[in-house]
Order: sequence, then structure tokens, then C-alpha cells
Amino acid sequence: MPAIPTKHYATELQRQLRSLLGHEQVVTQAYGRHLLIKRLDDDESTVVARLTELARNRYSAAFRSHTGRWEPLPGTGSLDEMAEVVVTLLQPYLQPDNY
Repeated sequence: MPAIPTKHYATELQRQLRSLLGHEQVVTQAYGRHLLIKRLDDDESTVVARLTELARNRYSAAFRSHTGRWEPLPGTGSLDEMAEVVVTLLQPYLQPDNY
């Protein structure tokens, strides 16, 4: 079970992503020291990316390739900075199917 702070950061990341993307069909989930980023399509969700906590308020990002491997994205930063990186680099993958 994720710690309370991790759940709080997942909620904050979800709020930021929804604001940056302009839709609410993205959800986040705390998973250990990772924050999973999922796109909602109808009744199911697809994991697109994750943020990994490196230190207090310092994260790296990775996207999930078609093979299921995690491929790193460039840079590290705060939750706010990495939310912007993920949206900038992966916006097409975070759009709902009915976009």
C-alpha cells in the first residue's frame, strides 16, 4: 500500500496533467516510488508513462513502449516540471481515443 504522501503526489500530478491536457481522461496511481500515468479509454485504462521519485520532490520520467519496456525521457525535475515534460513529449499518447 502506498504511503499517504505518495497518494497525495499522485492526486496533485493528476490535477496538473488534466489542466495541461485540457481533458479529464487521464488518471494517476501511486505504485511504490512510482506515479503511474494512465489514459482512460471507455472502461479501461492504459499505462502510458510513469514518474519515479529520485529524491524529495525530484523525479525522472519514462514512457511504456509497445514492448512493455520502460524507456527513459530526458531530464529530471520537480513534480510540476516533469508533468510539463510528459505532456510536451507524450501529448498524442495521452489524448483519449475519441479526441
